[in-house]
Amino acid sequence: MRFEGTSNYVATDDLKVAVNAAVLLRRPLLVKGEPGTGKTVLAHEIAKAVNAPLIEWHIKSTTKAQQGLYEYDAVARLRDGQLGDERVHDISNYIKKGKLWEAFTSPQLPVLLIDEIDKADIEFPNDLLQELDRMSFDVYETRERITAAERPIVVITSNNEKELPDAFLRRCFFHYIKFPDRETMQAIIDVHFPGIQKTLVSKAMDVFYEVREVPGLKKKPSTSELLDWLKLLLNEDMPLDVLQNRDPAKAIPPLHGALLKNEQDVMLFERLAFMARRQS
Repeated sequence: MRFEGTSNYVATDDLKVAVNAAVLLRRPLLVKGEPGTGKTVLAHEIAKAVNAPLIEWHIKSTTKAQQGLYEYDAVARLRDGQLGDERVHDISNYIKKGKLWEAFTSPQLPVLLIDEIDKADIEFPNDLLQELDRMSFDVYETRERITAAERPIVVITSNNEKELPDAFLRRCFFHYIKFPDRETMQAIIDVHFPGIQKTLVSKAMDVFYEVREVPGLKKKPSTSELLDWLKLLLNEDMPLDVLQNRDPAKAIPPLHGALLKNEQDVMLFERLAFMARRQS
């Protein structure tokens, strides 16, 4: 079972090494990188590559670790008891299985995605340590122990919004997805737009990487935003000379809403355009 990328996902050599090492060690693969660099999609592509079911747990600021194990609905049981419902005699009717429970009891070895773990409370990773280590947990209400027959392939993503605890990091295999260089980006574009005009891609990437290098940019455009921008350029049938002969006094690229995602960055480019006009 080796991951070599897929027809829809361009994986660099170091990313392939990281995935295969994590699978061999059966340690959670902790993937960090800029938003839009394909961290979440990686789990989908690993599942496709190894023909495994994918179980997704998308973390929010309110998510608690216990929800990944199970949740006991005591209120529903009390209500049913008051209504004389026969279901009340079996407490398992009021236990909702979490994503870890699903992964541990899956009939086929699954890929478990714990997406954006840094969105949760700082104690969230620590609260999962024992379960991820032992691959088992107790359901106190039913007095049963849920144990994984085989360790699932676990992919954990983080956008670095919060520092993760050292004890949690020690249990993971870590990989940082670097922002793609031009050669890798060209390969990614070829996957999504086979047969696209090379000159258009070259000029679009010139503009894209120039935008990313502007000092003071609050949010640099990502790979997914470049793909959206290219799709718009193709759909609008944008003349090539719009990109080739860009007026420096018009610093904002065409259809910039695909690349610039907040008013501060738009205003920054407007100021740059104003300064360029004054100097001309």
